[in-house]
Amino acid sequence: MTAETQLPQATGSCCSPTGSCHDSADTGAEQGGVTTVYQVTGMTCGHCEGAVSEEIFAIEGVTSVKAVASTGQVTVVSQALLDDEAVRAAVDEAGYELAGRA
Repeated sequence: MTAETQLPQATGSCCSPTGSCHDSADTGAEQGGVTTVYQVTGMTCGHCEGAVSEEIFAIEGVTSVKAVASTGQVTVVSQALLDDEAVRAAVDEAGYELAGRA
């Protein structure tokens, strides 16, 4: 059984046209603040990007998350510098590994 049949959507795919399952976590608008790029291992698709983005976006103060599976890079904009351990815990919760800052 595929994700397409388990989670039917109007587009016929679990991912949006941009390749992310959670567009709300990727605001796309740099709203000011601190921008940090992290390297995450294990992401292979839009679903992975969405899972990582959703967990990091839940960290207090995060205003934007952009995960790119092809590079493993996750760009996070936050109101203040984030604690790396909080980011590591969020990435772990999503099922991936934070390699560090890019």
